[in-house]
Amino acid sequence: MKTSPAYDQLVDLPAYVEQPVPMPFEDINGHLNVRHYIGIASEGLDESLVEVGIPQMWPLTHGHACFSAEHHVTYLSELRTGDTMSARVRLLGRSERAGHALVYLLDETHQRVACVVEEVFLHIDMSTRLTAPWPDDVAAALDARVAEHQALPFAADTSGSLALR
Repeated sequence: MKTSPAYDQLVDLPAYVEQPVPMPFEDINGHLNVRHYIGIASEGLDESLVEVGIPQMWPLTHGHACFSAEHHVTYLSELRTGDTMSARVRLLGRSERAGHALVYLLDETHQRVACVVEEVFLHIDMSTRLTAPWPDDVAAALDARVAEHQALPFAADTSGSLALR
């Protein structure tokens, strides 16, 4: 059975998009609507990639972009309006043109893991809008972050349905 790391194992990773769940994101069940989980996780991943040389304005400043290719979402506990949430990112690997990550959405209010979003993302040359090899500096920084995250003291359990190619 797939298990997620515990809140206590993830809380030391950098927090991204830390914010309360806003009322407009609530659904009829009184919790964060399903459509917002991927958006918040994506924002957290984007923020984390700044640290490896991928600025949020990359398409405008350098003519490069990251496009999402695949997601797998696992919901573990509900996030309710007003709960403080954050995203924690673990980079799993990269290929010549893609990256693989786990984004954990934490419920900071109740100190638990709310959701795990696994993602494969692609490097895009915006002049052609096709995949392209990572720039050398970004590739090196991604490799360093992947190595750092491989040393974390808990397993990187994935869905098994996504992989780099």
